[in-house]
Amino acid sequence: MEWIERLNQSTNYIEEHLTDEISYEQLGRIACCSAYHFQRMFTYMAGMTLSEYIRRRKMSLAAVDLQGGDAKVIDIAEKYGYHSPTAFNRAFQSVHGIAPSSVKNEGISVKSFPPITFKITVKGAVEMNYRIETKEAFRIVGISAPLQGDIEKNFMIVPKMWQDAAANGTIQTLAGMMDTPLTGLLGVSACNNEEEWKYFIAVASTKEKGRFEEYTIPASTWAVFPGTGTNQSIQELEQRIVTEWLPTSGYEYANAPDIEVYLNPDPQNAQYEVWIPVTKKQA
Repeated sequence: MEWIERLNQSTNYIEEHLTDEISYEQLGRIACCSAYHFQRMFTYMAGMTLSEYIRRRKMSLAAVDLQGGDAKVIDIAEKYGYHSPTAFNRAFQSVHGIAPSSVKNEGISVKSFPPITFKITVKGAVEMNYRIETKEAFRIVGISAPLQGDIEKNFMIVPKMWQDAAANGTIQTLAGMMDTPLTGLLGVSACNNEEEWKYFIAVASTKEKGRFEEYTIPASTWAVFPGTGTNQSIQELEQRIVTEWLPTSGYEYANAPDIEVYLNPDPQNAQYEVWIPVTKKQA
C-alpha cells in the first residue's frame, strides 16, 4: 500500500502546483523513483500520460475561472502557465472542444476532470511468470536518440528508430556483433536523473564499436518477465507489471535503465523479455 500512497502524494503535489511549475523530478522523488519511471507508472495506472492529466486538470479549473466572470482569457492563460494565448487556446480546445472565449456565454457545456486517486483493485487471477536476476555491469553498442523529459513527446521517436534501423541494415549489423549476455536485440531506455535521457537499439558486445555508440548498463537487480506475441503484447505486459505486479511485489523501481530484450524480433510473432530494474523495499 505504501507504493499507492506515494502515488497519491504525488497527485496531491500536482494539485498544489497547478498554477506553478510542476517538477517531474520532484514527482519522482515523492514516489521514490526517477522522473521517467514515475511517468511510465502514471501512464499505465491512470490510462493517460502525466502531461495529458495535468493539461486536463488545468483546463478544468480554467473553465471554472472563465464561467460567468470578468476574467480575461489572457490572464487565465498566464495563471495556468501558458505564456502564449495560442498555446492556451489549443490546450483548452483539446480538452473542451470550444474556444476559451466561448465559455463566458451562458449555457455553454464544458468538461470537468476531477483529481485522480489511486487504489489497488483486485483483478482476475492471471498468473505472471518472472524471475529476479542480479547482473554485473555490461557494455552495449548500438544507436541512440535523445528522449524528451515529457515521455508523451517520445511516442513517435522510438517506433521510427526501429523502422529506420530495420530498413537501413543496422539491426542486421548489430545482430552480428552480439557476443555476451544478454543475447538478443535490446531496446534500452536509459533515463535516470543523473544524465541525458536516451533510447538505445543495441546488443551486448565486447567488439569494437565501429560507427556505433557504446553505453554501460550499471550493475543492478532486475525483475525479468518473459512474453510472446506482437509489439502490442509487450506494451500490455509492461502495463500488467506496473499495475498488477509492482504494487504488491515487495519491490520498487531502482535507478537503472529499462530493457526490452527481443529474442525473436518478428513484430507479429515476437519472443521477448522485459527487464525492470528493482530494489527490495525497506522494511
